[in-house]
Amino acid sequence: MLKFFLTFAVISLLAVSQASAAELVGRAILAADTFAPGYTSGQFKKTQRTTPFLGAQPVQGFSCVEPGPKQGTFLVISDNGFGAKSNSLDYVLRIYAVEPDFSSGKVYPVDFQTGKRITRFSRESFIELNDRNRQANFPIVAEQVNYPGSNIAVSQAIKTNRLLTGGDFDTESFRRATDGSFWVGDEFGPFLLHFAKTGELLVPPIPLPNFSKNGQSEFVKSPDNPEFATLEDAVRNKLANIGGSNGFEGLAINASKTKLYAMLEGAIKGDAQNRLLINQFDLTSKKYTGRTFAYKLENPSYAIGELTAVNDNEYIVIERDKNQGDPNNPAFETPASKKRLYKINLAKVNKAGFVEKELLVDLLNISDPNGIGTNATKNGVFTFPFVTIENVLLLDATTLLVINDNNYADSIGRTPNQVDNTEFIKIKLNKPLNLT
Repeated sequence: MLKFFLTFAVISLLAVSQASAAELVGRAILAADTFAPGYTSGQFKKTQRTTPFLGAQPVQGFSCVEPGPKQGTFLVISDNGFGAKSNSLDYVLRIYAVEPDFSSGKVYPVDFQTGKRITRFSRESFIELNDRNRQANFPIVAEQVNYPGSNIAVSQAIKTNRLLTGGDFDTESFRRATDGSFWVGDEFGPFLLHFAKTGELLVPPIPLPNFSKNGQSEFVKSPDNPEFATLEDAVRNKLANIGGSNGFEGLAINASKTKLYAMLEGAIKGDAQNRLLINQFDLTSKKYTGRTFAYKLENPSYAIGELTAVNDNEYIVIERDKNQGDPNNPAFETPASKKRLYKINLAKVNKAGFVEKELLVDLLNISDPNGIGTNATKNGVFTFPFVTIENVLLLDATTLLVINDNNYADSIGRTPNQVDNTEFIKIKLNKPLNLT
């Protein structure tokens, strides 16, 4: 009996320490129905909202975050738009500048260049990715008369400015180099994309060599690779050596700003399905070095959401299941069960060949003693139960910024029957990270 009570006490202590390992210290919300001026979008998307969105596109789908033009502001990149290549043809790829105000709990647009807060999203608050330099080595949407597979004319502004859309790339991650240019990880190729600080594509999309040597293909290719554009779905899936939406989901730049680490969301065909590759890219030569690192998923059905540098060796990975909803809310029949941040060390590899991995934060078990999460906090615990959580950034040695991708307007993870907002949360760790 004594052994039972001791065991129970240890388990209880572990539960308490785990819950107190990270504390919610800030939360700000960008409403789901937030729009920016632009071109008619959503013409190929069926959603809970009335489409198309005339002369506008939703500000949503944030897939990576970087520091903004001044302290407290951030740059966020939207993914390809509405979740698939075929329904995002008219969604222009953008990087937005925002300021989460943790005092008011709101998120504001800011001027992209200065960081000055502005009243509404406008052309001053974002840049648009484009191919004015004609570097894309395949036909892009802007070159077409009609959007592919339709009789709807491509927006004249998209054509004139050679703007890139979700029919061209799926921009899931980005990092800013020391010269102000942007490196972007794309899922469709998968490609690395290099853009000027004003949004122009600088070089042709850079494919990923098949360093794993699984299969016959020289490069890693998803079913959405432009090389397969004219083929039937079954043929594309057969020729591809990674699954759809399994391209570059994570992209980190090391603390020294000399290397990129591009991480695939899915395993390469023929490899263990819980083994994800991280590929090293040299920013001086602008070439892959051939060095790869293997990350082990807790479950082959899980996915990663981002890769972010702590220092030159240590990185944070978002790992998640594919469910949504607070596990404490019985209204969600299949709620989220694993939404976690792990710290990995590329300099430490175990006998099985995987990088060292340590649980950093359980996003379903965040202490909130001050009730910052309001109705999202129950019994002092705040949960972040979204299907896709794709943004994490170090603010200092003990503070992280985490943001969900709200998949407008499809994800319902916070409140039953209510489309998800985009939530910016600030988390305090109980132990500092090594930023040197």
